[in-house]
Amino acid sequence: MTANLLPWPEHPLAGDRVVLRRADERDVAMARSLSTDPYVPAIGSLPPDATPEQARAWIARQRDSRDRGAGYSFTIVDDQADAAVGNCGLWLRALSDGRATAGYALAPGHRGRGLAGDALRTLTAFAAELPGLHRVELYIEPWNSGSVQTAESAGYGREGLLRSHQWISGSRRDMLLYARIVK
Repeated sequence: MTANLLPWPEHPLAGDRVVLRRADERDVAMARSLSTDPYVPAIGSLPPDATPEQARAWIARQRDSRDRGAGYSFTIVDDQADAAVGNCGLWLRALSDGRATAGYALAPGHRGRGLAGDALRTLTAFAAELPGLHRVELYIEPWNSGSVQTAESAGYGREGLLRSHQWISGSRRDMLLYARIVK
């Protein structure tokens, strides 16, 4: 089955403290907040210090990710506050090999409360339901202890260090490989 044929979930995905839903107009402020973090624009398509129009364009790209065959992009909503706090995604470029890559980011001001871990666990449970998918991988820079903690809290195990693995902000970067077998 190709990635562009996988259905979008009928209902938002519910975790213990977060809900993962499809991005929409309500997410402009969250996207603009995410864009103020110097690292988030360096690793994704959200421009630094995004204008409202740039945030809307980014949201449109997140909404269309499944239709383009790239994977699923979800807005992370703090269930208690009913507020968008970040974004996570499941990227299916290697689905033919049974693998996917996940990513997550919380807007500044919403970090350190376990929301990213809950979002990653919820995303991983969704991944386990996708036909043909058996493994989800994370690539984390070694300095990013918050992301390492998030991965480990969601049951991902460290598999190794990939030297000079990814191009970020004009230089090759080492990446830790974390993975979880879902089937």
